[in-house]
Order: sequence, then C-alpha cells, then structure tokens
Amino acid sequence: MLQLRVFGVGDAMTQVAARLDELSGLRHLVHIGNGDSRTTQVSADLDEEAADHVLQVLDLLEVPSQDIVLIRVDSVGPEAGARALSTVIWTDLLGRSRENARPFAARFLVFMGIAGVIAGFGVIYNNEILIVGAMAVSPDMLPITATCTGLVLRRWRLARRSFGTLAIGLGFGCLVAGLMTAILNVFGLLPGGFKIGGTSFDNLFTVNASTVVVAFVAGVAGILAFETRASAAVGVAISITTIPAAAYLGVATGIGELSKGLNGLLVLGVNVTMIMLGGSLTLVLQRHVRRRAAA
Repeated sequence: MLQLRVFGVGDAMTQVAARLDELSGLRHLVHIGNGDSRTTQVSADLDEEAADHVLQVLDLLEVPSQDIVLIRVDSVGPEAGARALSTVIWTDLLGRSRENARPFAARFLVFMGIAGVIAGFGVIYNNEILIVGAMAVSPDMLPITATCTGLVLRRWRLARRSFGTLAIGLGFGCLVAGLMTAILNVFGLLPGGFKIGGTSFDNLFTVNASTVVVAFVAGVAGILAFETRASAAVGVAISITTIPAAAYLGVATGIGELSKGLNGLLVLGVNVTMIMLGGSLTLVLQRHVRRRAAA
C-alpha cells in the first residue's frame, strides 16, 4: 500500500481533494491545514495499481512534482502481501531508472572497482568465496534494470545512458582487475605456476546452455526485485553472470593472455544480452497483463 501526500494552497487543494475523491483505489482521503489558510495537505491511502493514474491526474491539475509525496507502507492484515505480479508503479520505476543511468557516478565506479579487485583475486587464487563476495559488492544490476525499463517504455535516451553506464562500470572493473594483476606479476606476487584457466569454476567463463538460461532467469529476477525494492539480495544473481567474466578478462590481460581472456568477453556479451532479454520480456508481460485487466 502507498500513502499519498499532496501539499499546496487552500483553494487549489480543495479542487485536488474533490478530484481525487472521484477516483478508485483511494481510501481515507483527508484534507487538512496547519493553521495557515495558505498551506494545506491532502492525504490518502492508495492502492499500488492506482498510483500511475493518480499521478497523471495530479499532473493535469498542475500540481508541482515537488509537492507530491508517495510513501510505501508495509501493511499488516489479511490482505498483506497480496500483490499482483502485474502491479508496477511505472512512474516510480522510470524515476529510479533515471537515477541509475549516471555513467560517471563516483560511488558506482568505486563499487565496480572494488568488485573487480575482489573477483580478480578470486580468479587468481581459485577462490569461490571471493567470487561470490565480488558479486555481492557489484551494483551492475542497477544500470541493467534501467536499460530494460528504457527499452520497454521506449525511452531511448534512458536506454542508451543506462547501457553506457553498464559498459563503463564493467569496463572499469575489468581495468582494475587487469592493472592489479599486472602489478602483482611485475613484483612476482602471483601464485607460483599461475596460469589463466584450469580452475574449478571455469564454467563461469565459457558459453554453454546454463550460461544462457541462468542469465535469462537472472534478468527476470532482477526486474521483479527492482520493482519491489528488494534488489540487494537478487543483485548477486545478476552479478554471477557479469563480474566474474569481466574480472577473468582483466586478469588474463594483466598477464598477457588476451586471447584466453576473450572467452570472458564472449561470456559477458552473451550474459548481458540474455539478462536484458529476460528483464525486458518480464516488463512487457506485466504491461500486457495490466492493460488487459484495465480493459
């Protein structure tokens, strides 16, 4: 459930309250002031399915976006958790996607660099725990879901920016892993007899049936988690298909084995394609179901 708050001058809010009262999906509509007749508030409990329509109505009433607040509230009771799969607040999804489409956000690049270091050591020392740790740190799910949103809503500029952010982030993680490996190699700090490949998780760096299927379902899971703001845990599922391959490419390049590292680049390309296909098809299906229900 959502809680809607709209702020503005008295006369305008009277009109807003009257219009909102006519809409379905709203309950407990309240119009109050704070002792100053020039400033009042309209609040209501709002079903998630009605959120986009209500925001469109407020836009038609020329209510400034900064005077509209939507708060997600966890409800307790018989209907708690009864959320339809097709329920998507598209305005919220689009707004958060725009936030995640900043290619040179310092925090994003720092996290991708850290993920590159951890995954790089995981490749060098054949350590699955480090690989999983890098997956948890990597925030690459954010631009991936933003790209899917841009493609499905036909916001091409958003899709281009988001995909560019993803490419820059993965490239930066790969570069950091490569530089770290090269420095370790120069100072003789790599494990004795180290060579790229021959690890217990080489399947992460080769294309097979599991590569395609896992990446596709990870895209589905990533979009559904992003919609419900539960993306932290599911981000690991997304990153299992991206950051290990990027780090593998970086480590291979760092020791001068670029030809072997190209396997990682191929895996990365296939995985990103299938993730976006899975995520985009999920959004398309949700839009179709929503439109049929509203018809």
